Amino acid sequence: MLFGRRERKYRRLLIVEDEPLVAFDTEHFLTDCGYVVIATVDNADDALAAIAEGGIDLILSDVTLSRASSGRDVALAAKAAGVPLLFVTARCPVDAPQIAIGCLAKPYKQRDLGLTLEAVEAKLGGASVPKRLPTGLSLY
Repeated sequence: MLFGRRERKYRRLLIVEDEPLVAFDTEHFLTDCGYVVIATVDNADDALAAIAEGGIDLILSDVTLSRASSGRDVALAAKAAGVPLLFVTARCPVDAPQIAIGCLAKPYKQRDLGLTLEAVEAKLGGASVPKRLPTGLSLY
C-alpha cells in the first residue's frame, strides 16, 4: 500500500471510447483513482496500435466506435495479445463471454466503475469477487 492506496496489479489502462465527454471523464476519474491511462482512443485502429505497442494491463472499451469500427475487433485483438478487456457499453455483444472479462452497462456512476475495476482485478487475480457487484455489471 502506497500513501493509503492499495497497489494494483492491473494498473495500466487503455480506454477505447468514442464519446469525448465520457472518455474525458473516465480518464480523469481513473487517474484520480491511481490508475495510469496509457492512451484514450476513439477507434479500433488506434486501439490495435496501442495493443501492439504493449504495456497495457486492462482495456476498457465501448462497442460502437468512431470510423465505423467496433469494440469487438478490439476485444479479439486484446484476447490474442493476452490483455483482458472489459466492455463498457449500452449494448454488450452476444459473444462477450468468449472475448471479454465482463461488461458494465452504460450509463453507470463513476463509483460503480471503480467498484467494477476492483471486482475485475479480484477475478483476474484469482481472489474472491465481492458478492455485491455494481448494477449493470456482468463478469464472465
